[in-house]
Amino acid sequence: MKVKTILVSQPEPESEKSPYFDLSDKCKVKVDFRPFIHVEGVDSKEFRQQKVTLQDYGAVIFTSRNAVNHFFRIAEEMRYNVPEGLKYFCISESTAYYLQKYVVYRKRKIFHGRQKIEDLIPQIKKHKQEKFLLPCSDILKQDIPDTLSKHNIDFKEAMLYRTVCSDLSDLENVNYDVLVFFSPAGIQSLFENFPNFKQNDTRIAVFGATTAKAAEKAGLEINIAAPKPEAPSMTMALEQYIKKYNKK
Repeated sequence: MKVKTILVSQPEPESEKSPYFDLSDKCKVKVDFRPFIHVEGVDSKEFRQQKVTLQDYGAVIFTSRNAVNHFFRIAEEMRYNVPEGLKYFCISESTAYYLQKYVVYRKRKIFHGRQKIEDLIPQIKKHKQEKFLLPCSDILKQDIPDTLSKHNIDFKEAMLYRTVCSDLSDLENVNYDVLVFFSPAGIQSLFENFPNFKQNDTRIAVFGATTAKAAEKAGLEINIAAPKPEAPSMTMALEQYIKKYNKK
């Protein structure tokens, strides 16, 4: 069956240069966006129950923009004046630059990796005398605390936000040829919103091994998968599939 409509389970890209828009133009398909999950911050009462005192930490490890947002949110709610000397260790350069939303970048001690926690370890070790705070969600990837523990880093997790399923009830009678997922939480949201979902002719696209595993566990047949050597991005995988099936 030909592909005419695609639903991507993420927010619509802010940039007009998104590869999804290029895909839509090139392959003449309709691409819609709808986040299946969203983030909600924990309140100050729940944060206090974790027995984390922000003043005790001289350094913070940020693994995402959400972590940045909710660290400064909870700091404000707790009336904690973030000191100028606080050190920031960011998983990527883009996360580091995002700090400009909250601090004067050039006046702060900010370090960043390339995308993985392992990339940050050499810089973290140079400041091993510090106690590190790790702001995170309820679904923190286990490899992050495992890596920090393996290198004997003195750190503590602080769960500042959680991932929850979005309300998708308005999509109940809307059908798409392809549904695109990027996390196990997205798969969970699909079935939480539509417990009786039947795949039928809907093609399922997944990004990453954990998402694929969740899809298979839920009884879904995976039709499109990325990353692969021939399709490192989801848009490339979609384009290859569409070209193959739309020419029939």
